[in-house]
Amino acid sequence: MELIVPQWIAPVAPVATVLHDHAVVIDGDRIHALMPAAQARQAWPDARRTELPGHLLTPGFVNLHTHVPMTLLRGVGDDLPLQTWLHERIWPLESRLVGPDFVADGSVLACAEMLLGGTTCFNDMYFFPDEVARAALTMGMRAALGIIVLEFASAYGTGPADYIRKGLELRDSLRGETRISFTLAPHAPYTVSDDSFRRIASLAAELGLPVQCHVHETRAEITDSLAQHGRRPIHRLAELGLLGPDFLATHAVHLDDADLGLLAAHGAAVAHCPHSNLKLASGIAPTVRMRAAGLNVGIGTDGAASNNRLDLLAEARTASLLAKGSSGDATAWSAHETLHAMTLAGARALGMADRIGSIEAGKQADLTAIDLTDAHTLPVFDPVAHLIYAAGRDQVSTVWIAGETVVRSRQLASQVARACVHDVVARTRLWHNRVVETLPAGVRLDGA
Repeated sequence: MELIVPQWIAPVAPVATVLHDHAVVIDGDRIHALMPAAQARQAWPDARRTELPGHLLTPGFVNLHTHVPMTLLRGVGDDLPLQTWLHERIWPLESRLVGPDFVADGSVLACAEMLLGGTTCFNDMYFFPDEVARAALTMGMRAALGIIVLEFASAYGTGPADYIRKGLELRDSLRGETRISFTLAPHAPYTVSDDSFRRIASLAAELGLPVQCHVHETRAEITDSLAQHGRRPIHRLAELGLLGPDFLATHAVHLDDADLGLLAAHGAAVAHCPHSNLKLASGIAPTVRMRAAGLNVGIGTDGAASNNRLDLLAEARTASLLAKGSSGDATAWSAHETLHAMTLAGARALGMADRIGSIEAGKQADLTAIDLTDAHTLPVFDPVAHLIYAAGRDQVSTVWIAGETVVRSRQLASQVARACVHDVVARTRLWHNRVVETLPAGVRLDGA
């Protein structure tokens, strides 16, 4: 047994609850109990005890959308609109660089960044998910891996059938890994055909897998869909059988009332990625209207090539402030609602709410402790408000995943993880040079 005794606990369920002088009791990989600290000390006098005065303990953060290998492309496409960023910078680089080594090294860097920022679970969409899985397991993280589907070939596969086959084979091979789960991940309506979407809908129903898809990210995407298909992307996906309680609409920036109603009627979820949407000038997602319609809204960072940080705490602050500013309602996306979005809402969207996302007996012990004793977070009147509006990821002191301490004293706890990061960092100059050499003609990066 281990007793974790912080000054405050925000269990997320029940909603808007803050407990003082309570302890979380961990038995193996699970939360055994949540109870007053004095009672826990008396019941388990010989348990290992982690005392955290001045700390807030929350569920581990869930990054609901990212492309972790793209840490190696951080900064190569800044200050560009989405389609220019994709067609003239990212896709040309990926076509020449992406392979198992690229994905492995980029994923390790991403896992280290996320862990040190309190993220315990991430939902990914990228090529070579076997390497993403290997990196996540080495670093001790929980990951939902997207079985990516696009119509065009890549170094990873020849087309939709090949991508699906490889993804399902990987899923079968990793069935024993409790920290790894899977989704079906058609990239976007403009890169996936009707036939492929139908196949994905059939597989999702057969296998019980969530489906994630970039959708309604830009106005141009909607205009093009109307011209090509005669309907908006969300309505096309509904007709193809994609929408349902296990559908995750990523970005969902440009939604009219009919789009919102359709998503809500199917019980779909949304991955809100405010920094990426702002940086690419895609727009501001109507998250207040989403929540009013009953949609489950979680928070993602997107990839480091478009954000450029995998910092879910910063993402959450921006999500809350955008909701308030865009709606004119200062009560929108309160601190507690925002914490819910970055934990239990994300878990629910991935079909994992029975395992993670809140501090409840029986759930996996995925926990994040934030030190609020730094000068810029004192005095503390409301620890959850401080978490969302004042604290930074550098104040994450301790992180547990499945009861295992993966971050201790603001450093990676595992010697294996530290050695892995050290090796990858030593190779980053080589990746830098390869990226610079591969850039399209006429493109130069300052400092290259």
